Amino acid sequence: MPSLLFLIGYRGSGKTTVGSIVAARLGWSFLDADTVLEGRYAQSIREIFAAEGEAGFRDKESAVLADLCTRTDTVIATGGGIILRKANRELLNRHGFVAWLTAEPATLLERIEADPTTAERRPALSVGGRAEIEQLLAVREPLYRECADVIVSVESLSPEQAADAILAAWNLRSPKSSG
Repeated sequence: MPSLLFLIGYRGSGKTTVGSIVAARLGWSFLDADTVLEGRYAQSIREIFAAEGEAGFRDKESAVLADLCTRTDTVIATGGGIILRKANRELLNRHGFVAWLTAEPATLLERIEADPTTAERRPALSVGGRAEIEQLLAVREPLYRECADVIVSVESLSPEQAADAILAAWNLRSPKSSG
């Protein structure tokens, strides 16, 4: 059975909050991949994007994911764009159980705007607001779906209820082939 549980989804979907709850309930460690990346490179994601562009950031993100996949008994909240690279999607599926947290664009925008760390740590929404979220989701949703072992809409769930849904699916999972 996989001993890693990954949370994927767009920024603002609650991966860190829900992941912390899931980890506590499993008695596992919890890591936020973005926080690990920022610590490793001693820069915020915003600073990395500014200095190296998205490609440079994605290279660093992929390296961190590969390292995190060597862990056991860990719940990992990933960055929203982790699924953009095929190699990352393959790592997620090969090494763990993947829960995709979804919400409507308006809800995601509201959460992003309410998050005090967004301005200092995350790249700004470039096109702007809901239109950008909808545009990025159009690209990312098929990739999230490709990876997901379970899809949990967090639109009307509390973080605790979302954790319940993930753990219910986790308890029903079938072993993935090791490969």
